[in-house]
Amino acid sequence: MINITLPDGSVRQYEKGTTAHQIALSISEGLARNVLAAEVNGEVWDSSRPIETDAAVKLLTWNDQAGKSTFWHSSAHIMAEALEVLYPGTKFGIGPAIETGFYYDVDFGDREFSSDDFKAIENKMFELAKQKEVFERKAISKADAIKYFEEKGDEYKLDLLEGLEDGKITFYTQGEFTDLCRGPHIPNTGFVKAVKLMNVAGAYWRGDETRKQLTRIYGVTFPKASELTEYLHMIEEAKKRDHRKLGKELELFAFSEKVGMGLPLWLPKGAALRERLVQFLTKAQAKAGYEQVVTPHIGHKNLYITSGHYEKYGKDAFQPIKTPQEGEEFFLKPMNCPHHCEIYKTKPRSYKDLPLRFAEFGTVYRYEQSGELHGLTRVRGFTQDDAHLFCRPDQVKEEFKKVIDLVLYVFKSLGFEDYVAQVSLRDPENKAKYIGSDENWRLAESAIIEAADEKGLPTVVEYGEAAFYGPKLDFMVKDALGRKWQLGTIQVDYNLPERFELEYTGSDNQKHRPVMIHRAPFGSLERFIAVLIEHCAGNFPLWLSPEQFIILPISEKYEDYAKKVSDELNNSDIRGLIDFRDEKIGRKIRDAEVKKIPYMLIIGEKEMAEGKASVRKHGEGDLGEMTLQEFSELLIKEITV
Repeated sequence: MINITLPDGSVRQYEKGTTAHQIALSISEGLARNVLAAEVNGEVWDSSRPIETDAAVKLLTWNDQAGKSTFWHSSAHIMAEALEVLYPGTKFGIGPAIETGFYYDVDFGDREFSSDDFKAIENKMFELAKQKEVFERKAISKADAIKYFEEKGDEYKLDLLEGLEDGKITFYTQGEFTDLCRGPHIPNTGFVKAVKLMNVAGAYWRGDETRKQLTRIYGVTFPKASELTEYLHMIEEAKKRDHRKLGKELELFAFSEKVGMGLPLWLPKGAALRERLVQFLTKAQAKAGYEQVVTPHIGHKNLYITSGHYEKYGKDAFQPIKTPQEGEEFFLKPMNCPHHCEIYKTKPRSYKDLPLRFAEFGTVYRYEQSGELHGLTRVRGFTQDDAHLFCRPDQVKEEFKKVIDLVLYVFKSLGFEDYVAQVSLRDPENKAKYIGSDENWRLAESAIIEAADEKGLPTVVEYGEAAFYGPKLDFMVKDALGRKWQLGTIQVDYNLPERFELEYTGSDNQKHRPVMIHRAPFGSLERFIAVLIEHCAGNFPLWLSPEQFIILPISEKYEDYAKKVSDELNNSDIRGLIDFRDEKIGRKIRDAEVKKIPYMLIIGEKEMAEGKASVRKHGEGDLGEMTLQEFSELLIKEITV
């Protein structure tokens, strides 16, 4: 017998060789019908794979991300089977699951392929799914695996086999299709009830531009047809909310090839929105005891050698700026933290001075590959709402908790209420990626875990996601469409203080090392604004909106009264504009709706005579006539920040 520990902590005994499917069946038939795979001692397995020793087991369904990934990876195999039937001789590269769906890189030889072929492939996939073909796992020797793919003439699988160790190679077969794969897979193809191929692109084999370009086919599948319908609706809604589209329509930002790829230009309305966010956080930081600092856009190469950024990120930076002086090199600033360390060192520090909290809206530059640039979410120049706290070791946890409070205040003020805090730790199997001693990492990781626990945050732990100098708490926020974004981040760092030899004099009159906390509630203004645009579909909170009202005079006879209304509202710090165009009122209302201006004030003869305005609210319609005092009170009540 073996002991199986379930997620609720209960322990059940089963015969050695029991499968996850059998465990599910012993709990309930309904659960067994929905199990896609199982997590066994932290590793995802086929639900049909025998468990030979005591183990912690989590049964995975569609509600688990690992269950979805297994479902989508299996769907990639179903697509490959369909392609092999429809296009004999097709060769296959890799076919992983991705965040939503899957792709497979394939070589069609001389055949032309386009999205016009999708329907035939979808039909074949659906036909294969209905056959409920079982995914069968088979361990195979390296020699036999090589022989199999040599006979098929598939050089891509042979290339993959070169890097695999004999004795750890497995094949998976469903129906007539066999693939090199370590799995896991769903029990059978019948779980797939809805199929949609999304797009097609080119992809170089192994990401190497000197090698052949393969055809990458993206797809998505679901266990219910209704879920595909919902997903496609969400895709259409996402297109409407795309920050690149809305940013152009609302005149917030632009890009110019002459300025350079990935370097955004903020237009007046966007700059005003951005500045209001800066003022909002600056005010909150001042209350929390932060001091503003400003550092240059460049730094000497030696600064980044000392910090470790040159070693870890040198290849991702812009090329060095050489000066006329022999051997002198500068870099565009990739991070603000080394500069803040130098600010700390400008004078001796005492234990009574700590904590010190230096904040800066600092613009940094990183050379992202052109293919990875995407609107404001992935750029080459961006402004971080950066701050670095220097504190004593006994202050770390309390300061960390205060930063959590600040991050949550930012999220609440901007309508982000669905989030998970990701505890990002270093990869215990690959410590070479990181700097610093094991003891410093232990202290830093413990401080984060304890602080998150004491604040009652919903958390998940991810190994290998730490920064190279320390662990962090990343806030994974869901937007209105349920998409996840990484926004705020807090990091504990024992290493940079050592590398920069930072010190303070303790109460014992001895020198001690401070601990650094890095934090950025927005992450970067560019990325945060992009996510905010898509989250609220351009309908910003009233306090943040570029224009809070627009006055729509019915004709030029009422323009003087419109100016008077505008002046009175502007004097009350309510911002807006007047539509002086010679257009019919219906057209003016439609245009104001498109521009997502929160309130419209319609003015005609009756309104002017009574000293009022007819008020309409964006997306809601007519609110009736109001005096300027009533309208001002309405807006002031809505502005909560």
